[in-house]
Amino acid sequence: MKQDFDSYAFVDAGNGRKLERFGAYLLDRPCAQAVWQPQQPAALWRQADAVFTREGRDGAWQCRTAIADSWNCRLAGLQFELQLTDFGHVGLFPEHAMAWRLLPELAVKAGRQLSVLNLFAYSGGASLALAKAGCRVCHLDASKKMMAWARRNAELNDLESASIRWIIDDVQKFLRREIRRRQYDGIILDPPSFGRGSRRELFQIDAHIPALLDLCKQVLSDQAEFLFLSCHTPGYTPLVLKNLISQILPRDDIQAGELTLPENKQSLALPSGTYAYWSRHSNPCPENLRTSV
Repeated sequence: MKQDFDSYAFVDAGNGRKLERFGAYLLDRPCAQAVWQPQQPAALWRQADAVFTREGRDGAWQCRTAIADSWNCRLAGLQFELQLTDFGHVGLFPEHAMAWRLLPELAVKAGRQLSVLNLFAYSGGASLALAKAGCRVCHLDASKKMMAWARRNAELNDLESASIRWIIDDVQKFLRREIRRRQYDGIILDPPSFGRGSRRELFQIDAHIPALLDLCKQVLSDQAEFLFLSCHTPGYTPLVLKNLISQILPRDDIQAGELTLPENKQSLALPSGTYAYWSRHSNPCPENLRTSV
């Protein structure tokens, strides 16, 4: 049987930057957390196919080789379409691969088909992982562009006919309506520090996260299996996220930690955000899921 290898690799980080391979291309991008010295030689960094800088007002890519308008990359058993964006993103946050492995495991433990809500769902990694595991998924994002991107990713993974509802809406408005309509066995949310809804509604994490979690609590079913919260906002440590979830769910059943890109023999682990999750089974996150992508 042919082994299906990931085509993403974290290569190195240091001097405020990170070096990663996304399929066919090696990319060099800013990373404020990487305050240490790179572990790999400068010659390897110079092999990057494209470098993103924030020297201008909005930042820009400097391409050393011809980069396709879009290309594919495989991670955690899922295929993703990637593109160079104006913000320095490519349509994939590899640190979230731990959730794409963990959440299907929690769904399988439930022993029944779960209904799961994925908020701020971006390009669909968690939605696709759970749909692949047999869940009914509601994928919600405020961006029409990202919704179309996520649906293309579903097609790449032969999940275009899977049980996924694709919703373009403001998260808070959707949840207020959803309280009267249906409940979910699992919720995933990765809120931005600042964002706009589908009709330019303002979202600021400091002001809105407590009320947002309270709305999530109201749409969780009595037999809910999990709630997973992740964040990239400075100052929102694992303990902060755990404390936030403990306002709506039992604290003893909450696990928390750092999202990381994994260390290897040639590089140091790179912190890339935080997570906390409540699970009915309250099993600690396995060590290989904490750091492995």
